[in-house]
Amino acid sequence: MNLSRFSIKRPVTTLMIFLLVLVLGLVSITRLNIDLLPKMTFPVAAVFTSYEGVGPQEVENMVTKPLEGVLGTVPNVKGITTISSAGQSIAIVQFEWGTNMDFALLDVREKIDLIKSFFPKEIDNPLVFKFDPAMMPIINLAVSGISDLATLKQVAEDEVKPRLERLNGVASVDISGGLVSIIKIEVDPAQLHAYGLTLQSITQILQAENLNLPGGIVRSGNLELMVRTTGQFERLEQIEQLNIPSAHGSMVKLKEVASVTEAFKDRTSYVLLNGEPAVGIAIQKETDANTVNVSRQVLREMAKIKKDLLSGLTFEVVMNQADFIQRSIDNLKSNAVVGGLLAVAILYLFLRNLASTLIIGVAIPISIITTFILLYFAKLNLNMMTLGGLALGVGMLVDNAIVVLENIYRFRDQGSSLEEAAIEGSSEVGMAITASTLTTIVVFLPVVFMGGMTAQLFKELALTVTFSLLASLFVAQTLIPMLCSKYLHVKAEKTVKNARKPRQSKETILCWYKRMLAWSLQHRKTVVFFTLFLFALSIVMIFRVGAEFLPSMDEGIISVQIQMPKGSVLSETELVVRKVEETIAEIPETAMVFTMVGSGGSMNFLSSGGDQSSITLQLVDKKQRRRSADEVAEWIRTRTQGITGAEIKVDTWSMMSMSSSGKPINIKLKGEDFAQLENLSADLVALVKEVEGTREVESSLDEGRPELQVQIDRERASTLGLNAYSIASYLRTAIEGATATRFKVRGKEYDVIVCLQENEKGIPGLMELMIPTAIGAQVPLSEVAEVRVVEGPNVINREDQERVVSISAAISGRDLNSITKEINKKIGAYPLPTGYSIKIGGEAEEMVTAFRDLLLALLLAVIFVYMILAAQFESLLQPFIIMLTVPLGFIGVSWALAISQVNLSVIAFIGFIMLAGIVVNNAIVLVDYVNILRGKGYPVLEALMMAGPTRFRPIMMTSLTTILGLLPMAIGWGEGSEQQAPMAIVVIGGLTVSTFLTLILIPVFYLSFESFSQKRKKRRQRNLETSLN
Repeated sequence: MNLSRFSIKRPVTTLMIFLLVLVLGLVSITRLNIDLLPKMTFPVAAVFTSYEGVGPQEVENMVTKPLEGVLGTVPNVKGITTISSAGQSIAIVQFEWGTNMDFALLDVREKIDLIKSFFPKEIDNPLVFKFDPAMMPIINLAVSGISDLATLKQVAEDEVKPRLERLNGVASVDISGGLVSIIKIEVDPAQLHAYGLTLQSITQILQAENLNLPGGIVRSGNLELMVRTTGQFERLEQIEQLNIPSAHGSMVKLKEVASVTEAFKDRTSYVLLNGEPAVGIAIQKETDANTVNVSRQVLREMAKIKKDLLSGLTFEVVMNQADFIQRSIDNLKSNAVVGGLLAVAILYLFLRNLASTLIIGVAIPISIITTFILLYFAKLNLNMMTLGGLALGVGMLVDNAIVVLENIYRFRDQGSSLEEAAIEGSSEVGMAITASTLTTIVVFLPVVFMGGMTAQLFKELALTVTFSLLASLFVAQTLIPMLCSKYLHVKAEKTVKNARKPRQSKETILCWYKRMLAWSLQHRKTVVFFTLFLFALSIVMIFRVGAEFLPSMDEGIISVQIQMPKGSVLSETELVVRKVEETIAEIPETAMVFTMVGSGGSMNFLSSGGDQSSITLQLVDKKQRRRSADEVAEWIRTRTQGITGAEIKVDTWSMMSMSSSGKPINIKLKGEDFAQLENLSADLVALVKEVEGTREVESSLDEGRPELQVQIDRERASTLGLNAYSIASYLRTAIEGATATRFKVRGKEYDVIVCLQENEKGIPGLMELMIPTAIGAQVPLSEVAEVRVVEGPNVINREDQERVVSISAAISGRDLNSITKEINKKIGAYPLPTGYSIKIGGEAEEMVTAFRDLLLALLLAVIFVYMILAAQFESLLQPFIIMLTVPLGFIGVSWALAISQVNLSVIAFIGFIMLAGIVVNNAIVLVDYVNILRGKGYPVLEALMMAGPTRFRPIMMTSLTTILGLLPMAIGWGEGSEQQAPMAIVVIGGLTVSTFLTLILIPVFYLSFESFSQKRKKRRQRNLETSLN
């Protein structure tokens, strides 16, 4: 017993099955996590090694190169990129896609353990971690309302941070900005030397005196008493009056050799919100946590904190991923609902019968609810890809139901009873709708099994479309026949029959189609040549369409990076920042401006210092502004060009950009000689700037940072019992200060910092700084070292064990593909010295790789579709006729992209692969009915003239429901629409053209193939007769 017969004979059982589906679906949807994108695992590990007080070149030779040697032996390593800067080395190891990163990290740690013993002893233990998109903060807050920035910082650290970190799903909370109170002990070097004291001796005395220590237990009668020695400082005066034993045997008060004051730690950065001082809070979520839920918890907790503290504390949301995620998800939901309603509306216009429209329309919600169940058990979440898959497929969910209902009507017209018509009508087309569903699903198989980021992004979309279409197939073969057998009564049948008497307009369209079909069958060569002409024209057209990796998403966030000359002080940087903020103040779309002076942003590992700043501009919602984020960013670029003394970079920010390799244009220049690399990179920067559409062209080989180098005389130092480490550590204590102990008062704790007086931290003061020797004497630094100001490389980049310089650029006003081609042309004509190479990377490289993989996926999809059709029709020839609809769809795709001015991207390419499985469905229904008529004895020509008009309405209905279902997505309303619109435009364009051409060309090709086959048979017959005679 087939499914249709079972559902018709057992209606109550069928009803209970779908009620169960409804209940499970409602439960599942409440338990699905919500995020912007699918959970992605990037095969990237990072090794962070700290080597304080050492320059970039020393870090490269002593840390980075040894690490490169052992990391290259780890299995499945695809490439190694290293960054050597002052005091630190970062090695980024990229593995092949599909590598188990947990095992890979173990391999990396094992290899590092092999060489750790060869590192200098001052090197910290290397930290190994894997890259996770969850490392990005999901919400940034700015806290203000307390004028005392030290108090504000302490409230954020002591009150806000612990409460937020206790929330379920929160991984970490980082605080930035504000002031940190300290107890500063500034030592007079002259007095220090006079008493024979050192910075270390003062530090040790402070550590030894500021203690509360237990002394055991004593008995007093029947009591046991704890013994505790209390020596902790309670007042600053106690620190000032502390006795320090001098080298001469006498005691000296600390205040005689140093000043003790309550001060603030030197600021290297600070935070501004709309120009006012604030403290920044960045919250990171756990990897598996729900972004929207965590964000809601954070905001609720912040409201409670504000109420509990009653200190005037206020907070503003600077960036909240959950807002954009929720708006994007809501937008996709509304697109799916509108698309579904349009699909139902077109059904009613064709059927003119409410009962039949509702029977078909019920396939949409039932299929969607079933999809939610499958998503839950597949452990997927609701994101732009899964909901995008639903929105893409919403118009197709009724296709199978339409075909079944139409066939049931046809059997009723022939006089069958309702039950017989439902059984026979649904059974007859069962194989056809199964084949058409499988052809749509099978095209996603190559995408699912692809590697790289493309598969990571689109696997869930493919699975969602698959789930929804399988659900619609099940509904069409069970629920639809059962409902037709029960609720399309005689009265409804007559109504439908009367409704099917076409109006004048419908009759005109059908008559026109019949005349066009008859003319085409008589002039097959003309039709074929005209189609070939259209196809050739579409090929020319597609080469005029631009290409890009992924469409940019307008999340309404603009990042402005300010780079001052290396070594600039914070006050100079602030002057430029104020000028940029004045420019930004003119933008009417601004909702909030968040500034970090002295920092290049929270996710830039190497960007910190007084010469750098970042400004984050939050725009109002997309629906409330006329300009896009890209247009506002370009306006800021233009207006800030006149600000001298700084390099200003402006870019839009989106979560999708975190998954790509930096800027769109990234040229890698490899070689060993720094001077040569500098000259070549300067030429390449000038070359790229000549290309129209490039912006902010820069080289990674930036200007060196001025530094004060202390060159130690090792011979002289060793005779005095000194070495490089002892001198460097003493200098660090003198300049940066050393934390001697903690001072507790009124429930607060302060670091006690010992350092030189500020006026002694210049070059003359350092030259006269007395360094303690191993034998107890002191010598000035000038006797054991030479001090000079030099300019060395700020950062040394390496890739695959070669020095590399990256020339990167943003783009504006042109597509990535055309700009890359022009740059390649210029690079090809540029003479390179021997031993140096150039490679195009960044998004351009990712785009080429993705397009190559997707082209292979398309070819495999076409092969899979052919296999399904060959199995369905038990023919090797007829599938070729049906497959001709794929190039017909290409005609529509090229024109749709050209007219809509949408670039060809990975998103659009996925749409074309999906189209390859959709466009054949109309041809399947048509050819299947032609075969049925021929099986009944009709001649080929008569069968074609009967099948075309008979299948005209269901073909038009299925195509229009799919097209109208995708229309809201193609128009691109609301947030996140940029990622889905290209796919919808491709499918709409291809399906529109292929539908009209299919109704004409498939009969033409069918008749041509049959004529050719008949001629071959006759020729063989004649040859056989001739050979017999």
